[in-house]
Amino acid sequence: MSRTIFITGATRGIGYATAVQAAKQKFTIIVNGRDEERLIEIKNELMAYGASVHILSYDVCDIDAIKKAFMWIKKNVGQLDAVVNNAGILDDALLGMVNEKQVSHTLAVNTEAVIYHMQYASRLMMKQKSGTIVNVSSIIGRVGNAGQTVYGASKAAVIGATYSAAKELAPYNIRVNAVAPGFIETDMTKQLSQEKYEQRLSEIKMGRIGTAEEVANVILFLASDYSSYVTGQVIGVDGGMVI
Repeated sequence: MSRTIFITGATRGIGYATAVQAAKQKFTIIVNGRDEERLIEIKNELMAYGASVHILSYDVCDIDAIKKAFMWIKKNVGQLDAVVNNAGILDDALLGMVNEKQVSHTLAVNTEAVIYHMQYASRLMMKQKSGTIVNVSSIIGRVGNAGQTVYGASKAAVIGATYSAAKELAPYNIRVNAVAPGFIETDMTKQLSQEKYEQRLSEIKMGRIGTAEEVANVILFLASDYSSYVTGQVIGVDGGMVI
């Protein structure tokens, strides 16, 4: 039986790259996003690799929708081996300009959704007595950055949640880890000015920007049996920005 992986925020960037890499390894894949048309396109792309693919279109801020998604997985797929909490948003603002809407929405997407997905995933995995959860944090959650207080807080919280869940779920043979990507070529980085882009690049010891596929490869490692004795870890995928 193939391994089943559920990826949130799979319509672009790291989530999409993870889905593609999982399809190449013949995982049974469940992809989430808000754009159902895009999810259908992705399903067809992934099936071309010979993978079995399901789509779950909902907003990760909707707690009721999260519950229904896992009920659907239990009823229609049954097995859940890995969950990748990738969905996230970046809404930068200097501290003096931060507003209530930014704080509440960023924390809802980047932190609260991760916690609720871990909660429902763990309930399925505890019955199986196996499973792995991979949370996508960020280098900003580890070292911070000017103008990203809210984003950094949300991603630091993901790291704290990862450590705590790993301790709680290890007795059930459920592993919980996180990746902390650095400067990665995604839609988010394309929005930067040339000056900021060059500044970030200068901070990378390897001298180049990373790719979504390189992050996806680490996620798939953590979602596989190759990391069967790895839990409670935060793996930086940053080309040496933090050494």
